[in-house]
Amino acid sequence: MKSVVSKIILVVVSLTAVSCFNKNKPNFQYFPDMYEAVGYETYAEAPLLPENTAALLPVEGTVPRGWLPYEFDNTLEGKALAREDKSPLLSENSASDLAKGKELYNVYCAICHGTKGDGQGHLVKREKILGVPSYADAARNITIGSTYHTIYYGLNSMGSYAAQLSSEEEIWQISAYVMELKKDLTK
Repeated sequence: MKSVVSKIILVVVSLTAVSCFNKNKPNFQYFPDMYEAVGYETYAEAPLLPENTAALLPVEGTVPRGWLPYEFDNTLEGKALAREDKSPLLSENSASDLAKGKELYNVYCAICHGTKGDGQGHLVKREKILGVPSYADAARNITIGSTYHTIYYGLNSMGSYAAQLSSEEEIWQISAYVMELKKDLTK
């Protein structure tokens, strides 16, 4: 009798052990923190921050590296004032600045505006984006300052490209290259 009871207990224990086994996931985890990241909510209250604040914000008045505060607002009046703005580059027509401006333009702008600035980029030709004007249009009285303002803030359906570029110098280089394209188109 004892032998039968012990066999039944053994069968029940073995079935229980086998039923808990999952081939896709191990039953026991050793040091799970090593391969499963502990999730933290970015803006959750954190006890180690001062006064139990959410996320630490940058100190007021600080400026990201490579950027200076832009003096013109994202308004029509700000754009009108920016038209008179001059490039801080040593020479807007220096070969190195224009070469870098061309390289950046071809990466970020030519897909819509075209490599010649005629508004016939790849997306326009495929009719994915409509209404991209040519730099040679008479109504487009663009200057290097207004080009900088447009790249910095965006205009109409074109969003800002300031986040994609690493410094304001790159925006000025693209703006100088756009002015060269405009000269070539109006010849």
